[in-house]
Amino acid sequence: MDTDTGTDTGTETGSTPTRWLTGAEQLAWRTHLDVTRLLTHRLERDLQPFGLTMNDYEILVNLSESEGHRMRMSDLAAATLQSKSRLSHQITRMERAELVRRENCDSDKRGLYAVLTEHGWATMRRVAPHHVDSVRRHFIDLLTPEGLAALQESLAPVARHLRAERGRA
Repeated sequence: MDTDTGTDTGTETGSTPTRWLTGAEQLAWRTHLDVTRLLTHRLERDLQPFGLTMNDYEILVNLSESEGHRMRMSDLAAATLQSKSRLSHQITRMERAELVRRENCDSDKRGLYAVLTEHGWATMRRVAPHHVDSVRRHFIDLLTPEGLAALQESLAPVARHLRAERGRA
């Protein structure tokens, strides 16, 4: 390996050399992984007293921000990056807690909507201030406005790339 460029200089015929991460790249990558796991764990713990998981909360947010507090199940699966099967199980659990209900789609007899119930809407209004406080304490308030802007600017191309890749899959 060429330690200056981080490139594998192996002699395998016809293979593309591996572009190993430099020390700085490795540090950035591992810091990102660490922050992602730790922050998700912390936010999840802060939702537990309300009987919610991060998946529950994400679904409640999506439904609360949708017209009529409803979304087609296929659109909700895409928005939450869940398989239709996994989302169906999640919605079943949330139906038992009376947070959401399913409704048939009049225009497509095979289609279903996930709909936020009154209890789900009340839960969302009750939990949201606590969740926002948790996001502020464990993320937003730890960064300067300049750092936050730089983070957003740095991650936006990654998000665009991954959304495009997902659309091709």
